[in-house]
This record gives sequence, C-alpha cells and structure tokens, in this order.
Amino acid sequence: MSAALHPDGMSRCHWCGSDPLYVHYHDTDWGVPEYDSRALFEKLILDGFQAGLSWITILKKRENFRAAFDGFEPTKIVAYNGQKIESLMQDTGIVRNRLKIVGAIKSAEAYLKIDDFSAYLWNFTNGKPIQNEYDGPGQVPTNNALSEKISKDLLAKGFKFVGPTIVYAFMQATGFYNDHMTSCHRHMAVKRLVR
Repeated sequence: MSAALHPDGMSRCHWCGSDPLYVHYHDTDWGVPEYDSRALFEKLILDGFQAGLSWITILKKRENFRAAFDGFEPTKIVAYNGQKIESLMQDTGIVRNRLKIVGAIKSAEAYLKIDDFSAYLWNFTNGKPIQNEYDGPGQVPTNNALSEKISKDLLAKGFKFVGPTIVYAFMQATGFYNDHMTSCHRHMAVKRLVR
C-alpha cells in the first residue's frame, strides 16, 4: 500500500487518514526540516509525551501543551517546582503523566547545557536531511542505527523519554528524514526544502 488518494485528489501518506487536523499537519509540518532549537526541543518533548499514545492525541492538545509549558521555553521549564508540577497534573488539556512532566524538566536542564541544540542534532546527518525513497509503509522502520545513536547520546546528556523509536519519529517529523511515501504529493516538495 502506497500513499492514499484523498477526496481532494491529492495522494498522502497512509497514516494521516482523513481527520482535517491530521491532514493539515501532514501537508504543512511533517517532514519539513526544522532548524530552530526551541521548536526542535518542543517537538522532542511532545514526542516523549506521545509514548504509548497516538500522535493525533498530542496534536489535538498541542496548543494546550504550549500554554501549560510556557511556550516550551527551556529557561522557564527548568524553574518548575513541585507546585507547578501539581498544577500540570490537574490540567486536563495535556497528558497528565508525572514521569513525563518531570522528564520534560530534566530535558530542559539538559537542553540548556548544549550551546546550539539545532547544530548539535543536525551534525548527526552532516547538516542535511536524509532523503528516503519508500514506496509503502511496510518499508519505513520504527527506529534504526542512527536513531539509536542519537538516543544514547541524548540519554547520556540527561534527556528523558528519548528512546530510539521516539527519536526516529521525531526525526521524521522535523525533517531529518524525508519519509513521505514517494507517491505522496509532499515527497518532492519536502525534498526541495534542503538548506
């Protein structure tokens, strides 16, 4: 099964289904190379919150997460205390998981020890997105040697909820990999976004 044909005549990766929010995310965000350190941090944290859930669950709560976590500004997150954690645990607009909330604080601490988070991450791919040519979803891995390497490095630096599968999903979403199906209308568009 390759990309799915949608009622608007566009072929899209099978995973985005027909939910308008998911389709918009697929068409505008997913796979687009991201170079902003804070935006990369946000996505990595959200991918950690996704663990055990579907991405659409997080996507629907993304604006609530941004409000609850002060726009994912690491300098603000590192100052969170017990009272703030309890406040987040009562916030029905986010995923209320104490380990993940505390993990976000630990990850913010680790982030602030890296001079340039974007450069640090992009160095793993020599500064360029990896252009995959997958024809069907069965060809796309859930992790690989590179995501395992990055995961180990992030964990060693103190980041939390950054296992190889989470890291691979993060790399797909932020354009380190172009994993749009070759028959998807976004494949070539994303391929042209190389810096």
